[in-house]
Amino acid sequence: MCSWAKALMTLGALGLAFAACGPAASGPGETRSQAALTVGETGLVETSGTTIGRRFRTPDGFVRTAEAAGSFGAYLRDLPLKPHGAEVLLYDGRAKGGPGVHEAVVDLDIGRRDLHQCADAVIRLRAEYLYSRGEYDRIHFNLTNGFRADYAEWARGKRVVISGDTARWEERAAPSNSRRDFWSYLELVFSYAGTWSLARELRPVPAADIRAGDVFIVGGSPGHAVIVVDLAVDGGSGEKVFLLAQSYMPAQEIHVLRNPSDGTTGPWYRVPGATLVTPQWTFAATDLRRFEDR
Repeated sequence: MCSWAKALMTLGALGLAFAACGPAASGPGETRSQAALTVGETGLVETSGTTIGRRFRTPDGFVRTAEAAGSFGAYLRDLPLKPHGAEVLLYDGRAKGGPGVHEAVVDLDIGRRDLHQCADAVIRLRAEYLYSRGEYDRIHFNLTNGFRADYAEWARGKRVVISGDTARWEERAAPSNSRRDFWSYLELVFSYAGTWSLARELRPVPAADIRAGDVFIVGGSPGHAVIVVDLAVDGGSGEKVFLLAQSYMPAQEIHVLRNPSDGTTGPWYRVPGATLVTPQWTFAATDLRRFEDR
């Protein structure tokens, strides 16, 4: 959960802590990113590329990691992109604006409500991957009060009923796994989950073991989350570099981030030693998390 409006809704409905990402979270990278080299300037872009894997070239000496067919990493690398130079749009159709944040925009609809923000984008990508594979029993996320919202229950026609600080399932609809009902499930999760709950749901992993699909996340108010969408390795040294994507507030399209700190690798980030500076948040290396069943 990223916006104050969502936070207030969760407070009223669940009576628990909330998590927000917003301007207060902007770190020093915001200014530096405006001076950082763009992908075009570093020669690491194929402007006609329609996916992450085809749009971004790796830095010299680096080769993309092998991602098994059907894996989450392969799914993320194959995410569709809007044409090169596209602006990030908010949920109401306005342009996000502000230079120095993104290198590409993921071509996925985000709905027309102010819900699809930072942790929601991570949740959405994980859920979309599993939904595309028909693995409905693996789609589940905890709400802020700890209630586990399983998509399989939703598809059976049950709906989550919020009462005070508790949640429960009730039979309220016909069974369906349609795209429309799946999106309704996601918007329920977007409304009542966020960085605080997602950070607790994921397990810590050392930065040196970073993989595609891992998440840098700080739960709280404010909090923020970004997801690793591609990974490459130097064949000689074994050094890893990676691409990051995020949403933000107000609700906005998922976008691949610029790297505000290293003009030699374009948008690719090096494995952090102590901190990871992104255009709108600075993470600690220890903020890296992974979905449990990966």
